[in-house]
Amino acid sequence: MWLSYILIGSVRALLGATPRWVGAQPAQTQRIYFANHTSHIDTVALWSALPPELRAKTRPVAAADYWGASALKRYIALKGLNAVLIDRHRTDPNADPLQPLYGVLERGDSIIIFPEGSRQDQLLPGPFKSGLYHLAERFPQVELIPVYLENLHRSMPKGTFIPIPLICTVRFGASLRRLDHEDKSAFLERARNAVIGLAQ
Repeated sequence: MWLSYILIGSVRALLGATPRWVGAQPAQTQRIYFANHTSHIDTVALWSALPPELRAKTRPVAAADYWGASALKRYIALKGLNAVLIDRHRTDPNADPLQPLYGVLERGDSIIIFPEGSRQDQLLPGPFKSGLYHLAERFPQVELIPVYLENLHRSMPKGTFIPIPLICTVRFGASLRRLDHEDKSAFLERARNAVIGLAQ
């Protein structure tokens, strides 16, 4: 779609969003790409760094309270990025906010998520929320690929609306899986450390 090409072209012109496959290689394998989260442009940068054939089968996960806040943002998310929106501030305590992701993964698509939940204006990711653990537990056959987004915290920090032109790199690390009998906290710390390792 024309909007997708505009988004990809703009990000590459401003930021480069150069992919570096340092621990994994592009493959048609179903994957969950998880990355540090520092700016609103993270989603577009990571998505645009994927080869076209993988991008077509990869859906970014976006917060409904931000990307659904206006008709324009919702149009960009759904039509430009083919994103799946999730509710971070559920009103029903019995509702599972990950439910939309289950359907996407059951259909065989890959997803992009940011396990910190909200943006962090810092070099390294903060603690991961439990969503990644629950997805890994429910879909053990799906590869988990850590990703580190370098320089995006400087290019578009909180409070800015136009990216500062900087060369940004998207580093893809080696896949990992949840180990048998590995508890939630141990898994989430290992996954976070996999992203941190790509920052070195």
